[in-house]
Amino acid sequence: MHSEILKPVVVLIAWTLVMLVWLVATRLPAMKAAGVDLGRLVGGKGTDADGVLPDKTQWIAHNYNHLLEQPVLFYAVCLVIAFSGTGDGVNAYIAWTYVAFRIAHSVWQATVNKVSIRFALFLIATLCLVALTLHAAMAVF
Repeated sequence: MHSEILKPVVVLIAWTLVMLVWLVATRLPAMKAAGVDLGRLVGGKGTDADGVLPDKTQWIAHNYNHLLEQPVLFYAVCLVIAFSGTGDGVNAYIAWTYVAFRIAHSVWQATVNKVSIRFALFLIATLCLVALTLHAAMAVF
């Protein structure tokens, strides 16, 4: 099966992996600089590093986590659309718009992180997700 909507899905997955590399490349040196010994850490979660590691390092980690939250719905709805045969045309364009705004959101959060702009980027992406969900519902019901 070929569906144009699968292309932005793959791009967002690849972008998530880019953010993971960025996270590791910044967090490990920050941990070393803060005197955190990975060999001695037991339990905990990534947010435990808030207040220990520099904020800018944590912004990248927070964004990586965000890419594993709402985009899960994007992946699912895109698969529904692809399987329904409506993944070309307008749905593909909406999916690309979602991905573009999620990437912009990532770059913004990882670098500047002014919340009002970050929220606007998130909101536009969310509206794209809502539109895709409505189109998926129209295709399957």
